[in-house]
Amino acid sequence: MALNTPHGLYFEDFVVGDRAVSPSRTITETDVVLFAGLSGDYNEIHTSEPVAQQGLFGRRVAHGLLGLSIASGLAFQMGFLLGTVEAFRSLEWEFTAPVFIGDTLHLEAEVAETKAFPRLNNGKVTFRVNVKKQDGSVVQRGTWTLLVKSRPKS
Repeated sequence: MALNTPHGLYFEDFVVGDRAVSPSRTITETDVVLFAGLSGDYNEIHTSEPVAQQGLFGRRVAHGLLGLSIASGLAFQMGFLLGTVEAFRSLEWEFTAPVFIGDTLHLEAEVAETKAFPRLNNGKVTFRVNVKKQDGSVVQRGTWTLLVKSRPKS
């Protein structure tokens, strides 16, 4: 079953190996400024061009957690989480390359593992996730584990 769907999928609908690709989204100056205010992270590698020019990447970079936050929103936009996800349980995450203002990100997800919890009427679904930018390079990656509702019993 395809993960790109206009409605939420139940636990039983997920099959190891299923894949999905999200819509894309461009990181803007406004995103960085608003995330700094929301998170309180005013590190100058994000907020000061002169300081960032002297740093590792030679220019300002978006917050790593901003990229992760946008990735979770892109996953939600794919539709398979609508109304059926009960909890975001865990993640393992790597920040593999910088994200700059003007980069366009999308998410690629693959079902890596499922485990039913019949007593709870749900199950655990683990996804392998890659966040890529416009040139196809991976900027963030890892695994996300979600609790997903089981199909209602008739």
